[in-house]
Amino acid sequence: MSDVLLVGATGMIGRSVIEQAPACALTILARREVEEGLGGHGVIVAPSEGWSELIAARKPATLICCLGTTIRQAGSQAAFRAVDHDLVLAAAEGARRGGARQMIVVSSVGAAAKSGNFYLRTKGETEQALRALGFERLDILRPGLLTGNRAGPARFGEGLAMIAAPLTDALMHGSLRRYRSIPGALVARAIVALVGRTESGAYIHENDAIRALAD
Repeated sequence: MSDVLLVGATGMIGRSVIEQAPACALTILARREVEEGLGGHGVIVAPSEGWSELIAARKPATLICCLGTTIRQAGSQAAFRAVDHDLVLAAAEGARRGGARQMIVVSSVGAAAKSGNFYLRTKGETEQALRALGFERLDILRPGLLTGNRAGPARFGEGLAMIAAPLTDALMHGSLRRYRSIPGALVARAIVALVGRTESGAYIHENDAIRALAD
């Protein structure tokens, strides 16, 4: 891994990518200080309004995007979209202007631009817009419920879902397997494995594919 820039470093998957990436392999771009578990990686702290230009100037070969929030955390649908759509695209556009060949982005299982669900529709519209930017290689990871330790305030509903996950996962077969829960650390391991893949095109990675990449 070299010339790799990571945005979304403070969430479960972003923190795990930092832990699993080779020492000094990443440049981390964050809105606030990232104090622990940096593994020797470089950190740039800057307001998100300037990220697009900053990323373009850095000229990364690969952009890893683990940005993501929830409507509840953001406070409104508009604030959620500002992160999960607008900021993701701003980072991606900067990377393209800087000549990035590859983008790896964490989306969500069920993402669809025509979904009736606002969260999934936003994710789907983001994926659609990323495809249009013309990266030589675009890797979209669509995990289901993420399990593992998450920094920040506990999410009550998510906590209950984690407790129930072993039972609900066992009931999901065939096409429903993609909705099974998955550890955030496995998603991060798959991301690290995807960096620098030479095949061109846009790729969707759901539960089974993510697990295979992480092996």
